[in-house]
Amino acid sequence: MKFNPLTETDINALQSMVDTDRFSTGQSVLNLHAKDQSSHPRSRPEAVIWPLSAAEISNIVKYANAQRIPITGWGSGSSLEGNPIPVRHGIVLDFSRMNRILEIREEDFQADVEPGVVYQDLNDKLKHRGLFFPPDPGARATIGGMIANNASGTRTVYYGSTKDYVLRLTAVMANGDIVEMGTRSAKTSSGYDLIHLMVGSEGTLGIVARATVRLTGLPPEFSAAVVTFPSVEVAGKAVFEIKRSGLNPAALELLGPEAVALMNREENLDLSVAPTLFIEFHGITTGQLSEVLEMAEEICRGQGCLEFRSGLGRAERNRIFKARHGLGETITRSHPDCRILSTDVAVPNTRYPELIETIHREVDAHQIIGYTLSHAGDGNVHLVVAGKKGDRQEWDKIDRVVDTVVSRALALGGTATGEHGVGIGKRKYMATEHGASLQWMQRLKSLFDPNGILNPGKIFPE
Repeated sequence: MKFNPLTETDINALQSMVDTDRFSTGQSVLNLHAKDQSSHPRSRPEAVIWPLSAAEISNIVKYANAQRIPITGWGSGSSLEGNPIPVRHGIVLDFSRMNRILEIREEDFQADVEPGVVYQDLNDKLKHRGLFFPPDPGARATIGGMIANNASGTRTVYYGSTKDYVLRLTAVMANGDIVEMGTRSAKTSSGYDLIHLMVGSEGTLGIVARATVRLTGLPPEFSAAVVTFPSVEVAGKAVFEIKRSGLNPAALELLGPEAVALMNREENLDLSVAPTLFIEFHGITTGQLSEVLEMAEEICRGQGCLEFRSGLGRAERNRIFKARHGLGETITRSHPDCRILSTDVAVPNTRYPELIETIHREVDAHQIIGYTLSHAGDGNVHLVVAGKKGDRQEWDKIDRVVDTVVSRALALGGTATGEHGVGIGKRKYMATEHGASLQWMQRLKSLFDPNGILNPGKIFPE
């Protein structure tokens, strides 16, 4: 696709569509929207616009489509695969000012939100009503960004990912049309499922202007345990047995010993430096959860765990999970002279130990700095690697390790990305993973966005 740079005429036209303080071509603003939290290269937009309504988005997109100007949506910039980097320049739509919680219908277990709402802020409002929005990617992600990437996180094993919580969308299409899709009904069998085409499409099919999300009841009680194992492979087998038992954990997080040691040092924790499983259960009564913990301990000891610490209080649980959520930033802070790459893959639960074995073998063989963090309950593994900035030889090694890990995940029947999305970094694996179905994805892209202006350079191989 050939795109046009912004001209003075374009800038004047776009400026007229919004208030003066919601349009910028300032260098500092462009720099702030040139990079997300990934290691992918910067690429600056030519202008940043902060819309306030679907009508404003529609006017901007309609103009950009006519002039062949690329448009990229921006939530909070917390993506890890370059998903919102404007690689073809053009316009960035920053949704940070479209951050209103429009309505909470607690008896329907639903909320209407704008795309710039941060999910933690929504949950702060909901907790006083005994409700919450379960997907939990950890960073201060916006709901629009979560929809774009089908974000998930620590609670996915029990509650599912973002796609399971989107009921209705208002989306602006590439030609500027404002389209309502989905229903407020709890279920539907009516027509094609456009909602699930949009969720995970990374803003390449349309731009979300409003969403109705499903909520669930806030669990009154929880229990947590920290379990150490002699190896990650043994821990992986325990994860499988816990899931097979029907205990329904709300979180099953498995960290390698190198990650545990870092958490201990940075957060003053006293965890054993070994492969460690963090388990959390949600329930109605403490009595019920006590029985569940006893069964979980029996399973873990049967698999040869070294230590099972249960009965964590809320403060200790929060401290540990806060350290887990902040581990990405902790790794970055601990390696100030390094560039950080975070990649994620996912495999069927039964193949999880094989994937972990591959990761550890490759990291050791190439002598690179690597941390493994896993949403073990759904087979989703994150490998976070630190390499010296500008050291091409070291980064060639890292690239080979990542390529081997992704290729192994695909060979095991898995996916190149469990939750980060395709963005820039995983495009080269799309043909291998999807085969002939990739052509149908490209046809859908051409149908929804004939001129290719919506977040170009993402998902599809060059």
